[in-house]
Amino acid sequence: MFNRYVHEADKSVVSQMQKKYWKTKQALIKATGKKEDEHVVASDADLDAKLEIYRTIQTSCMELLKVIEKYQQRLNCLSQEENELGMFLKGHSEQDKTPAGKMMNATSKALCGSAKQRLALRVPLYRLEQEVGTFRRQAVSDTLLTVNRMEQSRTEYRGALLWMKDVSQELDPDTYKQLEKFRKVQAQVRNTKMQFDKLKNDVCQKVDLLGASRCNLLSQSLAAYQSTLLHFWERTACMMSQIHDCFKGYQPYKFSALKVRWKEDFQPNKANLSPNPVFCHQTPPPTPPSFSPNH
Repeated sequence: MFNRYVHEADKSVVSQMQKKYWKTKQALIKATGKKEDEHVVASDADLDAKLEIYRTIQTSCMELLKVIEKYQQRLNCLSQEENELGMFLKGHSEQDKTPAGKMMNATSKALCGSAKQRLALRVPLYRLEQEVGTFRRQAVSDTLLTVNRMEQSRTEYRGALLWMKDVSQELDPDTYKQLEKFRKVQAQVRNTKMQFDKLKNDVCQKVDLLGASRCNLLSQSLAAYQSTLLHFWERTACMMSQIHDCFKGYQPYKFSALKVRWKEDFQPNKANLSPNPVFCHQTPPPTPPSFSPNH
């Protein structure tokens, strides 16, 4: 009878307004960062640790998608540059009939082949991007809904604790009305705690499952990428080794670079604004004819 009475009393307008008041007060305390009861905060330490793991998974998924997109763009640019260098060497090899032309022709084939094989890395990367995106849209978003419901339930529970603390400070056991009010608030705390504990357990289980699912996803997707990358480097290293072996004994080419210091060699002279005499040949003026006294 008493529990039914308390349940009916909780549905009254005054009771609903009091619940919303203390819930709003708790939300304001959380938003402003005010210090809460240390024992209440310590009781949720395991839950806060799970939430930190969830936030890490959520952030890392977003960052991973950005990195994969940039990586694919860099692969395209690198393959394009490598292919253009191969075509450049091929064009000059057709004009050069010396051993250097043969070297450029062989190198151009290797570079063009490497550029095409490098693009094969996009296949496992695209698959990884799709799976991580699906994981983020479905698994991470579904866990976020449970986390939001749990946070609302925790706010209600802690608000009810504040309400009970306020009522207990004015409690007089000899006064029936105050005792009745305290029992009503106590029943509210018990009810909100049951809901909060249930959602707290759901969040902890979902975060554990989320972490295990992400590890399984990355291990499978990255295994395909790893095998493709190793195959690419093996093919490329084999082609470059063949070129190196074929041209052993060829006369090496020595290149020299001419470095010019502009300030010292080409700066005009402040006196006559003429170039440095080292680079400009100056003809001396003609000698005037001499006259003898006999003339």
